[in-house]
Amino acid sequence: MSLIGKEVSDFKVMAYVNDDFKEVSKDDLLGRWNVFVFYPADFTFVCPTELSDLADHYEQFKKIGVEVYSVSCDSHFVHKAWHDASKTIQAISFPMLGDPTAALARDFEVYIEDEGMALRGSFVINPEGKIVSYEVNENSIGREASELLRKVQAAQFVAEHGDQVCPAKWRPGAETLKPSLDLVGKL
Repeated sequence: MSLIGKEVSDFKVMAYVNDDFKEVSKDDLLGRWNVFVFYPADFTFVCPTELSDLADHYEQFKKIGVEVYSVSCDSHFVHKAWHDASKTIQAISFPMLGDPTAALARDFEVYIEDEGMALRGSFVINPEGKIVSYEVNENSIGREASELLRKVQAAQFVAEHGDQVCPAKWRPGAETLKPSLDLVGKL
C-alpha cells in the first residue's frame, strides 16, 4: 500500500541541532514543507556522505521554505557524539532527530525489525502534514540531495498550480504540461 497522502502521525522526539537539544513534534511540520531523510545509523559509512550532500544543499531547501530533518534510530545524544567526532557531520545545521524507540521509522514504514535500524527513506511532507513523495532504498544505495530538492520543487509547483503537472527532469522555470484530451498520444 502506498504512503502517498498518508498524514504523519503525532510524535514528539528529541533532536540535536546547532549544538543544542530541542524537542520536535508534528506541530513543527504543519504550515510549511518538510523533508524527512531516514538513514540506518550514526558512525557508519554511506550515511555521512548523504548527510554531507544534504548539508551542501540545505540553504537551497531553506530558500524555498523547506525544513530538513535527518532521522535515525540513534538517540539525540549519539547524534551529538557523532557531530563532535566527525568534521563531516559538524557541517550539518539541520535538525538530526533521535528515534530510539523507532516510532517514526515504523510510522514511515522504513524500520527493519531484526536490525533495529531504518532503511534509507526520503519523504516530502506538505504543509498539511501529508506525504506527497517518497523513495526508499536498500541501505547500501546512497541518495542524492539535488534530486530530492527537485522533487520538493515539483511538489510545491503542483500544489500551487493544480492544473499543471511536471514532466521528467522538470526544473523550476521549465515547461510543464496541462493534462487534456489533445495531449493524449502526442507526447
